[in-house]
Amino acid sequence: MQKILTTVALAMFSGICVRADDATVITTDKAPVVSTGSMSGLTGKFGAGLIVGEPTGGSAKYWINDNLAVDGALGWSTHDHTDLYLHSDVLWHNFDLIPVSQGRLPLYYGVGGLVRFRNDSNDNQIGIRVPVGVSYLFDNAPVDIFAEIGPALDVAPDVRGEVTGGSGVRFWF
Repeated sequence: MQKILTTVALAMFSGICVRADDATVITTDKAPVVSTGSMSGLTGKFGAGLIVGEPTGGSAKYWINDNLAVDGALGWSTHDHTDLYLHSDVLWHNFDLIPVSQGRLPLYYGVGGLVRFRNDSNDNQIGIRVPVGVSYLFDNAPVDIFAEIGPALDVAPDVRGEVTGGSGVRFWF
């Protein structure tokens, strides 16, 4: 069972490393900027930072194209006796739903998986997440802030519902 959980966790987290070849990089006197109408202000397609909530730890996101991204988090869980929490999601972004005068404010939604590695006699947990969130992308800074809620269904070793999510910040490079 431990080998299966480890394999599933690695497969979920490897989604962050997906490569995309459809973005054009424009070089100016500043840092290179990915030429996408939706990702205003970001200097690259990969962002890394922190998330606080369920889990609390590191957060990463990779843009596959203008509206599709893969994200993940690795950290500590407030869930009973959990040493390590890992999730990864595929996210679709709607940039037109919430207009703002500066920056971009996409609403996003997606689907993914989570794994909790336990430190007591309880079994590790595997679940499915359905996150919904909002992210603010600054115009002139390679930073975004985000908040999300992720209803989840643990499917192993037992079936039970719960809520994950948090807020955080990422630096883009």
